[in-house]
Amino acid sequence: MKTRLIDRRDFLRAAGIGFAAAVTPSAWANTLAADAVFATAFVKRDGSFGAAVLSEAGKVLHAIDLPDRGHDVTFDPISKRSVVFARQPGTFAVVFDHAGRDASQTIASIAGRHFFGHGVFSPDGALLYATENDFDNAAGVVGVYDARAKFNRVGEFPTYGMGPHELLLLGDGKTIAVANGGIETHPDYGRAELNIATMKPSYVLVDRVTGDLIEKHELPAALHQLSIRHMDIDQTGTVWFGCQYRGSGTDRPLLVGRAARGKELALLDMPRDVLSGFRNYIGSVAANPGAGTVAVSSPEGNSLVVIDAGSGRIVSSSALVEVCGVAPDGAGFMATTGAGEIIEGGGATRTEPDYVWDNHMLRIGPAA
Repeated sequence: MKTRLIDRRDFLRAAGIGFAAAVTPSAWANTLAADAVFATAFVKRDGSFGAAVLSEAGKVLHAIDLPDRGHDVTFDPISKRSVVFARQPGTFAVVFDHAGRDASQTIASIAGRHFFGHGVFSPDGALLYATENDFDNAAGVVGVYDARAKFNRVGEFPTYGMGPHELLLLGDGKTIAVANGGIETHPDYGRAELNIATMKPSYVLVDRVTGDLIEKHELPAALHQLSIRHMDIDQTGTVWFGCQYRGSGTDRPLLVGRAARGKELALLDMPRDVLSGFRNYIGSVAANPGAGTVAVSSPEGNSLVVIDAGSGRIVSSSALVEVCGVAPDGAGFMATTGAGEIIEGGGATRTEPDYVWDNHMLRIGPAA
């Protein structure tokens, strides 16, 4: 009798969450090493908060509890640990491994600071960088944490702007790109935005070793209410960014742009119907370097748009209720929604009715 080989994706699809509890530690490690997995924060229907690791088939492989709502996840391929950050103005970040073999660790923000939901590791995994709010001085900072010494905070440097959100480590391993949203907030006022009339967003490059400013770019004065928020890097090293507009709801400014070192920011022209579909809000940006595409999502507009990174043309536009989380998956993108849906890169949809998926999703692997 001929034996049929079982595809690993089919195996995970059939096995589900019970598989994680049943396999030996070595088998579980082999599974994580062979396939991409995805990490994302969530809110459960019972009101509890957490972060989950998903298989390529959209199954929950492992989950951890969080004390409040999470936002984004970053991963260190050296130690194979991830950090999920609290949503602004949260004061915690949680370090965890994907198999649940090690106890999670909580990082608390220091007095006078809170997290903005994003972070990145140094190439050697020794340091963790996180965007933070120096709220009494209305200034953005990047907090620096020693990942090899229980994530003790060892310093900070300015973001040369206000309201920093996502940050990226560029290909040279030394330069950090920061999206300064330009919006002043203070925890005494919750998430209230205090300076909409005078806000000034910017995109900056900072030397992560010295903290020195390398470049700073601002949008034209007429677009000073176009808050730069989320970013990713395409196959050429170009940084793509997405914005959220704080001006009149009847305005239709361009919301997606590109940043290249030594050049001014360039906003991408889009068809009117596509642009209107975003409702002035881009929630997440993800590049698929292998496919040469970039995806942008809008939970406000229930819209997921894929762009050709070379030409800037629209490849596809999909209507998905409360879509926000997006990450590269094969030749396409995996996406998650606030309705509990998980859409694989190949188009298959799975629903986890107990979960409301949060804003961002991280692809890890293969060989994670």
